[in-house]
Amino acid sequence: MKPTLTVFRRELRSYFATPVAYVFIVIFLVLSSAFTFYLGNLYERGQADLMPFFSFHPWLYLFLVPAVSMRLWSEERKSGTIELLLTLPVTMWQAVLGKFLAAWAFIAIALVLTFPLWITVNYLGDPDNGVILASYIGSLLMAGAFLAIGSCISAATRNQVVAFILTVVACFVLVMAGFPLVLDAFSAWAPQGLVDAIASLSFLTHFASISKGVIDLRDLLYFALMIGFWLYASAIVIDLKKAD
Repeated sequence: MKPTLTVFRRELRSYFATPVAYVFIVIFLVLSSAFTFYLGNLYERGQADLMPFFSFHPWLYLFLVPAVSMRLWSEERKSGTIELLLTLPVTMWQAVLGKFLAAWAFIAIALVLTFPLWITVNYLGDPDNGVILASYIGSLLMAGAFLAIGSCISAATRNQVVAFILTVVACFVLVMAGFPLVLDAFSAWAPQGLVDAIASLSFLTHFASISKGVIDLRDLLYFALMIGFWLYASAIVIDLKKAD
């Protein structure tokens, strides 16, 4: 576990070594607030909750998380530092896990900094704080799944722009799989079992369930398996590409 923590600390420090991290956090906070108050009509709804805030998270993550994940391995491969990293007394899995956890912690920091919104709705009314806490947990899990996909795609290419675009496309497909418009299109001709299977693959379906305050083991297992699968795929891709 110590090598993983070493990689984790190294990576997390690197995020704040440049202005990029601060720019990302500012953009995330500004967009979150704008979507919540202007598009989500937080005040006009007359309800003390953060549903307008969390409803936009899949779409925010669709562009912001790939911007973080695109550099995870693409930059290492392009600069040649991946060879140095892999010569250290650290296994492939430890390196993959350490870099992923650092990026996930970075996104978690940005998410935690939205706490003034939570304070605001408590000031305005009497919200169900259990539902809000569950929504934060679901949002963080969804960000981790986005990030794991981005890690695998970043490992497959040296070009960060290509990694960004492919991650956006892959995550967009997994979000839209649970979108009512898509499910309605399938339900018009497909059996209900197929419609349910498509919905079960979507980030949107599982996040929506958690954001209602219902932390179902199936939703937690979905995100855990999604993260584990893509991180395992990342390790395989890096092992195949390290000789390139």
